Amino acid sequence: MSSFKLIRYTANPSQHNVDFRLILLTGALGFCGFHAWSRLIAAGHSVLGIDSISTYYDPALKLARLAALGSLGDSRFVETDIANAAQLRELVAKHSISAVIHLAAQPGVRHSLTHPEDYIQANLVGFANVLEVCRHAKVEHLVYASSSSVYGANTKAPFSEQDSVDHPVSLYAATKKANELMAHSYSHLYGLPTTALRFFTVYGPWGRPDMAPWLFTDAIMQGKPINVFNEGRLSRDFTYVEDVAEAVVRVLEKAPISNPNYDHSKPRADESDAPYRVLNVGNERPVQLMDFIAQLEIALGKKATLNFLPMQAGDVLRTEADVSSLRALIDYAPSTPIEVGLAKWAAWYKSYHGL
Repeated sequence: MSSFKLIRYTANPSQHNVDFRLILLTGALGFCGFHAWSRLIAAGHSVLGIDSISTYYDPALKLARLAALGSLGDSRFVETDIANAAQLRELVAKHSISAVIHLAAQPGVRHSLTHPEDYIQANLVGFANVLEVCRHAKVEHLVYASSSSVYGANTKAPFSEQDSVDHPVSLYAATKKANELMAHSYSHLYGLPTTALRFFTVYGPWGRPDMAPWLFTDAIMQGKPINVFNEGRLSRDFTYVEDVAEAVVRVLEKAPISNPNYDHSKPRADESDAPYRVLNVGNERPVQLMDFIAQLEIALGKKATLNFLPMQAGDVLRTEADVSSLRALIDYAPSTPIEVGLAKWAAWYKSYHGL
């Protein structure tokens, strides 16, 4: 029988006492959070997952992920919001947290154009709360999700962690850049080891309904046209989600340390004398949007009807990750080919929808 427990947060701390050191995983029922949790359990870690189960997309999907996680290991889940500082402090105070993987965030570039307040609360206020509890709990490592969107208007490819990221083209991207700056200040002031992971266009089973793979698949299966922005002249470094989860778990075990020999006369964007680092997590193989659609058609066994549209505000033409730093640190980098990843995505989608 599974020992998994669902705990809805209350003000009674006696409900949250546990007697083992464990990893706090925020955004545990999100797309990447679900896969990271599964991989952590497979690696033998104990996990305390938290998630607000927001209504940004249908909560039924998060609850289905929760049900799937219920068969895994000795895990705990608490429904709470990282933007609620008092709840987060109380929760962490009642557990022996050894490390934190912070994947909770308000995602989506286009949503940030119309609902900026969601990003301020979740991505700035919430992240500040996470930093504070990590500081006071003296956690050994904070690994958190940044995004390839921080590269903004950059055109040099591949994107390197040493590149300037001072020109975001969406509020979402700006909040992720802000997270990296906030983390550095805590690493510098309090010696908190922090690692930012810049994820590149993650896709795969249990994905998000607001992302292109799900939107395209929905439309294709229903015989509806799909919206293809910038007339299809876009490319993305599509990264399979299980590869991302593997990278997260491996990086967790490699906390950065202070570097007393850091040369301040030659500053770098990806590290400093503080226990701080930034890493790209991508597949290194940009795929043209039209090629992605063609491969999705093969995986689904159905043709798409295309509705070509202009470039969207906040979007970028191309992403491509330089993952040499990631590979050097953990002897691993994402490598699942798009045809393999999309086949797995299509199989999961059909199964989830009973097709």
